[in-house]
Amino acid sequence: MNKKINFQDLGNKDYKATWDYQEELFKQIVDLKIQNRREETQLETPNYFLFVEHLHVYTLGKSGDLSNLLLSPKQLEEKGATFYKINRGGDITYHGPGQIVGYPILDLENFFTDIHKYLRFLEEVIILTLAEYNITATRSEGETGVWLGVGTPFVRKICALGVRASRWVTMHGFAFNVNANLGYFDNIIPCGIKDKAVTSLNVELGVEKVDEKEIKEKILKHFSQLFKSEFIY
Repeated sequence: MNKKINFQDLGNKDYKATWDYQEELFKQIVDLKIQNRREETQLETPNYFLFVEHLHVYTLGKSGDLSNLLLSPKQLEEKGATFYKINRGGDITYHGPGQIVGYPILDLENFFTDIHKYLRFLEEVIILTLAEYNITATRSEGETGVWLGVGTPFVRKICALGVRASRWVTMHGFAFNVNANLGYFDNIIPCGIKDKAVTSLNVELGVEKVDEKEIKEKILKHFSQLFKSEFIY
C-alpha cells in the first residue's frame, strides 16, 4: 500500500481548469487499478493532495437543488461569479478568495476502504486545526462539514465537504473559510440548509486576516497524522 501523497499548491486557479485537472489525476489512478486487476499486476497507485484558491464560483452537487442558487445568470455575471453543476455529492456551495480548498485524490485502498470514515477524517483535520486557535469545532448530526456553536441558536458552518468516490478513488474535498467574503453566501442557501449561518476563521478570531500559509501547514500536519501518510513536495 502506497501511503505517500504527492502535494501541489495550485495557488489561484480557475474552477473548471482545476476540475479538469482533478479528473485527469482521478482517471490516472482508476486506469492503473483496472490495469492491475486485468493483468494481475500490483503496480502502486499514486495519491495526490491539491490546495487551491478559486475565483468567485458556485457549484451544485449531483443531488443538489438548483433553486438554492438565488441569482439569475445576469446577476452572476454582475457579481463576477460563475456557476457549475458538478459530479460531487452534496448541494450548493461557494468558493472564492480567502477560502482554502483542499482536494485529496486518493486511492483509499492505500489507506482504508470506508467512505464514512474518510469524510469523518476530513472533518477531523479541520477540527484539529481550529483547536490550535482555541476554537471548539464539532460535527452536526446528519450534516457533513465542520460547525461551530452546535446546540446553540448561533450554530454556523466554517468548512463544507463534498466528495466523489469510484473504485475507492476520491476527488473533490473540503472548503475551509479562513478569510472568506461571507457576503457571497447570501446568494445561495448553503448546502440547502436554510436555518444555519456560515462563518470564517478571521471573523471568529476578530482579526482582519489570518495567515493562510500557517493554516495550510497545520492542515497538512493533521492530515498526515490521521491518514498515517507522508507528503511528497
